[in-house]
Amino acid sequence: MDDADYRDELDEDEVIENAVLCPTCEDVTGHDILKEKEVGRGKNYLLRCQTCSAVHEIQFRAPPLRRVPFMLTDGPESYMATIDLDADEWLELDDVFEHDDMTWRITQLESESGSEEAIEAAQLIRAVALRQDMLRVKITKTRGEFSTPDVLIVEEGTVYKAGTIIEIGVQTWRIRAIHTGEGRTLRGTVDASKIKRMYLHEPPRPERFEPKTPRERRQAWKEGRLGFNPNPILPKEHIKKRVKPNKRRKKKARK
Repeated sequence: MDDADYRDELDEDEVIENAVLCPTCEDVTGHDILKEKEVGRGKNYLLRCQTCSAVHEIQFRAPPLRRVPFMLTDGPESYMATIDLDADEWLELDDVFEHDDMTWRITQLESESGSEEAIEAAQLIRAVALRQDMLRVKITKTRGEFSTPDVLIVEEGTVYKAGTIIEIGVQTWRIRAIHTGEGRTLRGTVDASKIKRMYLHEPPRPERFEPKTPRERRQAWKEGRLGFNPNPILPKEHIKKRVKPNKRRKKKARK
């Protein structure tokens, strides 16, 4: 490709500013905006063609609004809200939008013929969305022989690692296991959005469990019975002092 062809190709890809159809040139050309006026949800523009200098007016009108009922679910609470959408707006499952200073994710779209995976707002009759910016993590807290269900409200992007210690209020718990729906993990790290349920156990108190030997202590750290410690250090009081052998040899008694 020679330089002339290369320049021609660049010219073809050049972005034209305020490109609209000029009635005089009968082609899409760049325009200068001489006057702008808001009319309802649209605008009127007085333009001058940059090619032939002809002046003409053009009107831009937004598509009509479609008022769609949304079922918004925030944890255990749900409520109906009417949201105005442009009639030609296209919606899909898992689309995220903002409403009432909160973020929501679309989980269901309905038309007159039933559920849809994607639909134009003009055909939409109802939608369901879940709150996205705050997540609810179901947990089961076990203390001794008693277990109680509860829920944690956490921010999007929060992660949990099985085997670690977490604080809930004034209580300390150890994450025994995390269930993702596909199975349980005893060591892995899981995003809060993928957790079906998290199982918490009360960490053992020192007075309840005291390892007797270094081997017991290493095993206790490994099983999480002493909390989380990826690199256990043996306390000084558990280290036996080395006994230096006596280099003196007793002289054999001469016969």
